[in-house]
Amino acid sequence: MEKNEFLALQKKYADQIAQIRQSAHELHASVNQTYGGIHPYGYHLDMVVQNIRDFGHLVCAREADVLPLFFGGYYHDSIEDARLTYNDLMNVARQMLTEEQAIMGTEIAYALTNDKGRNREERAGEKYYRGIRTTPYAPFVKLCDRFANIKYSCSNDLGKSDRMRKVYRAELPHFLASIDPHSDDQRFKVPTELIEALAECLIDDLERQERDGLR
Repeated sequence: MEKNEFLALQKKYADQIAQIRQSAHELHASVNQTYGGIHPYGYHLDMVVQNIRDFGHLVCAREADVLPLFFGGYYHDSIEDARLTYNDLMNVARQMLTEEQAIMGTEIAYALTNDKGRNREERAGEKYYRGIRTTPYAPFVKLCDRFANIKYSCSNDLGKSDRMRKVYRAELPHFLASIDPHSDDQRFKVPTELIEALAECLIDDLERQERDGLR
């Protein structure tokens, strides 16, 4: 989809997107969830959806998928963190979307829900990533989620930024390989432009100075 078309559709469905946003914000607030210990959780949801706004044209296949894409972005943590079941979320989606759209949006959120596990590796194992790879738009929304976390972690407390930058850099090759189904279907695309923006955040100041000095 052309970027101008995607922007126009965001304007066309602005009221519905705003309704989805408010509903998701209120849901996470209702369980007292915060982000970074200082922000309402909606702060993170807005960061994820901003990436969808900026890069969604690269994956969105048709007009009918715009609202499910935004729904998946705003509700991607609702099952994992806000105590909803799959059917709970489906019922929420049906209040704002068509049946087909509700299924698509709910499936995105379900795919991004971590498995039960004692640590990071167990919660995001092969079964988890297989669910992402086989769900339309889930690879893209997961990449938007990871980019939001990276941007936040690398722009705050210096000590934590350095530590988290190293964690995310070490994970990046496996993460990208795990979410990318290498499909010709546009809905499963992992956009190079988004990967490059994410990678730029993981370059530390010294590396950036050395790189720029070689230009």
